[in-house]
Amino acid sequence: MKCRCGSEAEQLFRKQRVSGSIPLIGFEKGEGFSSNRWSLFFDFPFGIPLSQKRSLTLTQFSHLDEKGDARMVDVSDKAETVRSATATGKILLSPETVAALRDNAVPKGDVLATARIAGIMAAKKTSELIPLCHPLPITKCTVDLQITDTGVSISATIRVTGKTGVEMEALTSVSVAALTVYDMVKALDKSATITDIRLETKTGGKSGDFTREPV
Repeated sequence: MKCRCGSEAEQLFRKQRVSGSIPLIGFEKGEGFSSNRWSLFFDFPFGIPLSQKRSLTLTQFSHLDEKGDARMVDVSDKAETVRSATATGKILLSPETVAALRDNAVPKGDVLATARIAGIMAAKKTSELIPLCHPLPITKCTVDLQITDTGVSISATIRVTGKTGVEMEALTSVSVAALTVYDMVKALDKSATITDIRLETKTGGKSGDFTREPV
């Protein structure tokens, strides 16, 4: 798509396109708009044909400033409320590895205990792993791992009294717990597969409560 505006917008387009921070495919400036109201066209690769475009202005993106640079959302004026989130996931294992887990015969040691501690640590470190997450004073973190016939199921519940939610903390906790299980059993089962990591519930905050619909 050809540029139809000035050098400032062209520089913005090239910067974002090269960095890959947002999937820009084009832009233009509407008549009468101020300098920070560029219309940007984005790729949405998840099942939407490239021929379809969606136009959004920079000011509609909470994590972009007027220059198009990434920023942490300012939550200074938000009220502190009780918030919680639960995420789940699983790691699929061979029957032989499942049997070794049940018999506590994995060479590296106690898989579930190690993964549980890793999940708790990860929840507390989320803001250091996900660039635009706020550091939060977590008041509760519960990580549960259960051996199943096909592997290990994982659940993490996080709670906080704060100005932003803990969905990312719950998802990060499950992800790192699953990675730790993989690390503990990879000598036995390199085909172990981490899958189905997802948010199940969240409460509190302006957006309200969420509960995933059963499949």
